[in-house]
Amino acid sequence: IIAGRDFNQLDGQSKDPVVIVSKTLAQRMFPNQDALNRHVYWTDPVMKFIPEISTAPHRIIGVTADIDDEHVVPGPSLTVYSPFEEGPIFGGRLFIHTSANPYSLVTPITRIIRDMSVDQPVERAATLEDVRAEVLTPDRLNTVVFGVFAAVALAIALVGVAGVLAFSVSARTREFGIRLALGSQPRHLLTGVVAEGAVMAAAGVVAGAVSGYALARLAGSYFLDMQMPSAAPVVASAVVLLAAAVVASALPAARAARINVIEALRSD
Repeated sequence: IIAGRDFNQLDGQSKDPVVIVSKTLAQRMFPNQDALNRHVYWTDPVMKFIPEISTAPHRIIGVTADIDDEHVVPGPSLTVYSPFEEGPIFGGRLFIHTSANPYSLVTPITRIIRDMSVDQPVERAATLEDVRAEVLTPDRLNTVVFGVFAAVALAIALVGVAGVLAFSVSARTREFGIRLALGSQPRHLLTGVVAEGAVMAAAGVVAGAVSGYALARLAGSYFLDMQMPSAAPVVASAVVLLAAAVVASALPAARAARINVIEALRSD
């Protein structure tokens, strides 16, 4: 609890229903304001992501730090805590620490639970390793899928840059021949074509970064839990694209540097 108080024995019996909310939820419902003693209304658009406890407004008596128990990398948490006596309990988790094989304890623990309550269902027993693997499965699948898409997009970009520069070199063959005849060095043609490809890639990176940022901000207004990427992956992606553009420019640039002056001057 970072503000207000915890529940007491009277809260569940009072006619004034109360709740404790997470820090992120309090900030989104009451930006730059104190959430204590204000009321939570389930018709509030911010609350559409949270299961409804009751149709009646609930007074906020406390604010807690965000606790994200669903993701490996903790994120903002929209959570509402209510007194134990207020509503039905839909389920719970029993954690057991052991140095033995955890699967060997499933049967005896299930038997103990059944002895305490015959009708108590035990849905699934799993180790923390099992839970972590289950949580990471969507992220791993997304990594593979988006990695394949990124590789295909990078290949298309390489072919595009190489194709545009090859066409440019072919169209400027006579120009390159004149420049060589006037004393220009082949390495100058080589660096010029590579620079042209780098400028083309840099313009695309800037345009893509600006468009991506604008679209991410727009999507963030509809998805409350969406997070903007940090600077590191954006910079790394830009460096990879620029390096790929330079590599794609190498073949057309080498062709420009090997142009025969006599043949170039004779070309139309």
